[in-house]
Amino acid sequence: MGRQTKNKVGRPSKFAESLTKANEYLMGGYETVGDVVPSVAGLACYLGISRVTAQAYARENEEFSCTLEAIKTLQENRLINKGLTGDFNATITKLMLANHGYSDKQEVDNKSSDGSMAISPTMIQLVPVEAKHE
Repeated sequence: MGRQTKNKVGRPSKFAESLTKANEYLMGGYETVGDVVPSVAGLACYLGISRVTAQAYARENEEFSCTLEAIKTLQENRLINKGLTGDFNATITKLMLANHGYSDKQEVDNKSSDGSMAISPTMIQLVPVEAKHE
């Protein structure tokens, strides 16, 4: 009795081709399609898939997940360097870096460095007074 082979049902996945093209996109392919910085949305367009599909590929395959993380890391690096040199619009760079955990928060401390403006507690002393009888 010979071996039976299972028939694959359904349309073949584009995943294998997508992984190769994703690495190509990461290694400079993003510039060939006019992307200034690499992005997940740019990768999805490059592959002809949706961002949801790209995220699903990343959940299913560690190598694809690493490629997506590398794209985000390269994006962060390019934003920092091009933002510092003035090649990128500062407002857009700041907005995009917020997605990488950067913020433009200012913390105000209402204390002086020498302590002269420090709030000191007010002390209230209650003293009993005897009533005068006339």
